[in-house]
Amino acid sequence: MNSLPRLCLITDRLAVRKGTLTEAVKAALDGGVRMVQLREKDLHIRDLLALAEEMRDLTRRYGAFLFINDRLDVAICAEADGVHLPQNGLPVGGIRSVVPKGMRVGVSTHSLAEATEAEADGADFVTFGPVYETPSKAAYGKPAGLPVLKETCRSLRIPVYALGGIKAGNVREVLEAGTHGVVVISAILGQDDIQAAAHALAALVEW
Repeated sequence: MNSLPRLCLITDRLAVRKGTLTEAVKAALDGGVRMVQLREKDLHIRDLLALAEEMRDLTRRYGAFLFINDRLDVAICAEADGVHLPQNGLPVGGIRSVVPKGMRVGVSTHSLAEATEAEADGADFVTFGPVYETPSKAAYGKPAGLPVLKETCRSLRIPVYALGGIKAGNVREVLEAGTHGVVVISAILGQDDIQAAAHALAALVEW
């Protein structure tokens, strides 16, 4: 696996309407998702590691990427493909010496300045947002909007993923802004038919 997929699913077990998170992620993988970021911040470290190992086994069966949010130690122990750092988390430059060869590092960014800094520090890709209104990202203030997203994509050489309010109806305009791909949570996990929702989004990002 070399190039990063264009559709990334961030996990949130509380968003799943029925069944377990693992069942939901499997349905998303069946629908075409090939990049999963495990983000369950409230779990005890041992429970998180157990879930990460379960997700590693599952994603491997589909040839999909697995990233662990924030916890480099869990990412290493679970043999994940990478770690995704929050804006206020570990510095990219500070962890490069301990990151296993081949492991990718992503960074959450909310402005052009943050995205530029992440690239300069050695990030392999960034997520950028929120692009649109979304309750899950309300703490980050007003949405950045498409103009700032476009400027960010033009300014960076590394892949930029848009997130925040992403859904089937706006995927194409986000991609036309220059993003490498999109990151979603509720657009897949919050749907009654997770596999169908994933399939629809996967088709849109590959248009």
